Amino acid sequence: MRIGIPTETLEGERRVAATPNSVKKTIKLGYEVSIQAGAGLEASFSDAAFEAVGASIVGDAASLWAQADIVFKVNPPSESEVAMLDSTKTLISSVLPPKNTALVEALAASGATTLGICCIPRISRAQKMDARSSMANIAGYRGVVEAANHFGSFFTGQMTAAGKIPPAKVLVVGAGVAGLAAIGAAKGLGAIVRAFDVRAAVKDQVGSLGGDFLEVSIEEDGETAGGYAKEMSQAYKDAQMALFMEQAADVDIVITTALVAGSKAPILWNEEMVKAMKPGSVVVDLAAEQGGNCACTEPGEVIVAHGVTIVGHRDLTCRLPVTASELYAQNLVHLLSDMTKEDGFAVDHEDEVVRGALICEKGEVLWPPPRIEPPPASKNPEVEPVMLQAKDEGPGRPWLLLATVPLALLWTYLKVTSGADSSGESSEFLQHFTVFILACFVGWQVVWNVSHSLHTPLMAVTNAISGIIIVGGLLQASGALTAPATALSVAAIFFATINISGGFLVTKRMLAMYRK
Repeated sequence: MRIGIPTETLEGERRVAATPNSVKKTIKLGYEVSIQAGAGLEASFSDAAFEAVGASIVGDAASLWAQADIVFKVNPPSESEVAMLDSTKTLISSVLPPKNTALVEALAASGATTLGICCIPRISRAQKMDARSSMANIAGYRGVVEAANHFGSFFTGQMTAAGKIPPAKVLVVGAGVAGLAAIGAAKGLGAIVRAFDVRAAVKDQVGSLGGDFLEVSIEEDGETAGGYAKEMSQAYKDAQMALFMEQAADVDIVITTALVAGSKAPILWNEEMVKAMKPGSVVVDLAAEQGGNCACTEPGEVIVAHGVTIVGHRDLTCRLPVTASELYAQNLVHLLSDMTKEDGFAVDHEDEVVRGALICEKGEVLWPPPRIEPPPASKNPEVEPVMLQAKDEGPGRPWLLLATVPLALLWTYLKVTSGADSSGESSEFLQHFTVFILACFVGWQVVWNVSHSLHTPLMAVTNAISGIIIVGGLLQASGALTAPATALSVAAIFFATINISGGFLVTKRMLAMYRK
């Protein structure tokens, strides 16, 4: 099958749906790749760079769409591009059905299969395909860069010969992916960062990035089952507005990122708050594309209102075209990899990720996907431990029973034979041997009752225990070579050394997974 990458037709768009790196991975999956001539130039990817990794260059869009079986795009297709689709083609693009009803109908009429990369469900397995998060991360970072560009002072505080310069105070409204990226970038520049979000679950994430989490007195959770923000009650909104009004007179920069999926962006920073801000302050509205969170925002424009600069860029991700293209292309490759089966590319309706992204297929609109019911809760959660649980299956219990008999017989024999000289070496050895038997039972029970999913992190603990065993073994191995205590000490040192070596090897292998 052939994958086609056309030049983006949206005005001002600088991203491209493939990069030389992603093309190499796509070809390894067994696909052929065609790139429209000049498609990657705005993102600094030349045609020669694509050809060097095995892609073919097609001169015009019509030829590319005609020969492609699957088309990757960044933006939703235009009317002329929809006209080039038919029932033999698959389109994967950032189509969001609630905002593009007419487009979805046109795509269904074409007979093409369409998947919306922005409709990927927010689950752990799909994080590598989540293009919305990838682009939001870039927007959050770029928002801070735009704020620094328009702000008339330093972000970090400085002590100079001419006097003291206080650090900038930044308020981030909405601590989703974009908000967290903005918090990290602003904190990295040395600003005092505060953040607000209706979802109480993000408090720890804000704190981990060095931000101060602002809260209202009303307890209400604003998180949906999918991890997104939801509409709040009027009482909560009133308390929220009072908090923002209080902050308006103190902060220098406000970055708003709040979006409600499928709806117009809520107004969170009204004109009164803009008036309350100090002259020279900056508001960067990352929700400008959906109308904006600030009442004074003019989407696509940078204006000054009441002495405050309002930045309403709708193309923040396009302002980092290289990184944005690379991340978006990798999201597409990950989705393609999951959809590539033994017999080739397939749309698997049983795959939760694919079904969530599937908008229409063979002329039929299939969005929204059927709701997936969460698994039923345990009837008696207090009695069923989550992390530590006994495992009755497997051979461990019978072997433990078999090991008990010879150990008990050996202990009895040593007890009888050492009874004549309770103050001698035999008695001392018996004490050590008793501790050894008890340690075997305790250690076996502790490790055996740990869930298998925790065995890897348990390695760090067992390494520490093994280190103690080696120290104890070295202290006990000072006797005669023929003494039982010496023999057991040497055996303990040997097995503990194996355990530590294995632990380091496993740790090294795990760390290698996070390196390129």
